[in-house]
Amino acid sequence: MLILVPDSLEPRNFHHGAESGTGTVFQVWAPAARHMLVRLAGGRVMEMTRGGEGYWRASTDNPLAGQDYMFVMDGTTQRPDPASRFQPEGVHSYSRVVDLAFPWRDAAWKNPALEEYILYELHVGTFTPEGTLASAAGRIQYLRDLGVTAVELMPVAQFPGRRNWGYDGVYPFAVQNSYGGPRALQEFVDACHASGVAVVLDVVYNHLGPEGNYLRDFGPYFTDRCRTPWGPAVNFDGPYCGGVRRFFIENALFWISQFHIDALRLDAVHGIFDQSAYPFLEELADQVHAWGAARGRKVYLIAESNLNDPRLVRSKAHGGFGLDAQWNDDFHHALRTVLTGDRAGYYCDFGTVEQIARAYRDGFVYTGQFSEFRQRPHGRAYEEIPGTQFIVFDANHDQVGNRMLGARLSSRTTLEDQKLAAGAVLLSPFVPLLFMGEEYGETAPFLYFIEHSDAKLIEAVRRGRAEEFAAFAWQGTPPDPQAPETFAASKLRWELREKEPHRTLSSYYRALIRLRKQFRDALLGNRGVTAGSDVIEVRYASGNSALWLALNFSNTRADLVAEHPCARRLLLDSAAAAWAGPGSSAPADLANPRAVISLPPRSLVLYGPPVSA
Repeated sequence: MLILVPDSLEPRNFHHGAESGTGTVFQVWAPAARHMLVRLAGGRVMEMTRGGEGYWRASTDNPLAGQDYMFVMDGTTQRPDPASRFQPEGVHSYSRVVDLAFPWRDAAWKNPALEEYILYELHVGTFTPEGTLASAAGRIQYLRDLGVTAVELMPVAQFPGRRNWGYDGVYPFAVQNSYGGPRALQEFVDACHASGVAVVLDVVYNHLGPEGNYLRDFGPYFTDRCRTPWGPAVNFDGPYCGGVRRFFIENALFWISQFHIDALRLDAVHGIFDQSAYPFLEELADQVHAWGAARGRKVYLIAESNLNDPRLVRSKAHGGFGLDAQWNDDFHHALRTVLTGDRAGYYCDFGTVEQIARAYRDGFVYTGQFSEFRQRPHGRAYEEIPGTQFIVFDANHDQVGNRMLGARLSSRTTLEDQKLAAGAVLLSPFVPLLFMGEEYGETAPFLYFIEHSDAKLIEAVRRGRAEEFAAFAWQGTPPDPQAPETFAASKLRWELREKEPHRTLSSYYRALIRLRKQFRDALLGNRGVTAGSDVIEVRYASGNSALWLALNFSNTRADLVAEHPCARRLLLDSAAAAWAGPGSSAPADLANPRAVISLPPRSLVLYGPPVSA
């Protein structure tokens, strides 16, 4: 196993890709190759020298930024660089040498604590009409004004074509050409930091896409012992896994060093199969945190996982991997099933208000109980894991885009439901995440889209999506993922923000975010949760600050006795006419600590500390 130490984490010590400055160095891992060349566009050839552990190297004193090249193995196989920094002509063509020197303006930038994160997930290609990083940068001030503190980018690693969610990326070090390439990402991050917004990047270490995936030609990057739903599993624990692990660890360090990324969202870590004594995820956390500590930077690793396994975020001292946070699908599933009545597929495990309450109390809903969907016990109970280690949401790219018609909550529920869901997330004891457009009730779908060049692959994707939807018993024909119209239909309709009820919903989100920031310590403090058949009450307390949150998920009015004497001032009523609701009946001040409050259907109220005299 190749273990890095902080002094070796600088880009100049990377073992993959081309680095250009005053001179240029080409490096690649190809342990089985007998002979390696760098072939420059135009015909020039450079011999590579084999070093230890299967790494090859060639260098020149000349700066070659802008030069296109490929690697040639054993005189016959010509391939782009698996660690290419830029693929200007797509996944099958030449790699380009890039000088990543950049005039950063963020020397004074400090990554906020995770408890301060209010995440906003966006897909670069559909976030703006232009679909580029440069145009997305033009919306940063809008996000800042909304109250967002961290932008989460869906994967930007080079994928085939111009249209893709990003999870078919095949060059993990290269910024998608149609998004603007590496310089555009540096400019985007710099602009975010200048506006006080952190940047989270979604990275995929469990598989690579099928088209343009040439890693197997270079070395044993994949294993046949197991397989993910998206393709061959990555070889993190078999023969030659040291080179594979270093490739992906260097990728993580590449993003945080060369692009100043503040956190990495690790896609579907349940698709990382690793039985080694020092699991890859633990090693990754060690290396990333060591890099940050050596430079006084906080860098976070956030796992997406469906395992409900607390070991991901438990500290190493307590037998965990030491990741910083993980997505919590249980919270979403419990909320969505109550609001929409969905019970197909994995939603069959959910559907009660008590499960939402359990999520508020415990984070996960399933901590070892029997799962009907899995036909086995699921999850594991945990202790001493703070709420800031869970990311919660009422929508994300998966939960919208993996529906057959890409329907958002705004297309399936009422305005009152949308406000109730937003409050449940933003007033939760966890780290909230918004999916682009939800803050104003975007009605455009978020569909699955691709632009592959192989007809057989295109048909296989169509067939696979249809089979996936069949498991949910959805009727009809899914939109064609390959069709340009499918991609175009998924773009945000920014003009909706100026229309009703979208304008009011946007104002409501801003009010919720302001309340979250004002009372964050209370929301993340001690909490007590009770649930009736359709109503949840959450009592928060931290120091002298106390909050009482009541959420009515029923379709009828609910009468509650306010029993939190320290939370007497009405801070928010989702039913208020100001939020286009049916009208508020909640008193502005609870002079009587056992006052009865009548909640309209599908509404919430939040009470807090009384105004000081």
